[in-house]
Amino acid sequence: MNKIMAEETDNKATQLRKGILELAVMAVLYRKSHYGYSLVRSLAGPDAAGIKEGTVYPLLARLAREGLVISEWVESSQGPPRKYYELTATGRAAYEALQAEFRRLVLLVESAAGEAEPRPDPQSDKKIAIRRKKNE
Repeated sequence: MNKIMAEETDNKATQLRKGILELAVMAVLYRKSHYGYSLVRSLAGPDAAGIKEGTVYPLLARLAREGLVISEWVESSQGPPRKYYELTATGRAAYEALQAEFRRLVLLVESAAGEAEPRPDPQSDKKIAIRRKKNE
């Protein structure tokens, strides 16, 4: 692969990771609330793709502006207070819809590659609306 093609592939992979990271953050918060560092640790693993706090905090701020995440400061017995994040009801609904769409896209790619048979999804017609809250 030549250098230009490698750079284009890297750029596409970066864009793909950015889109999926939002879904991954929402998935972790769907199960329980987290403070920033614990969220990063929950996402970190052998395939964490270099996820760092500096990547996650701007994403959390954007999700908060969109009304999908709320936060609160909680006193900690092990140091300074921590800012915990959790999905709002709208965030939970958005996660469920995005997760269903992600599964459809994975099946599309697998089917196109001859790895899976496409299956109909009963929620394929489900739409969500995300409204931004004013003064946030």
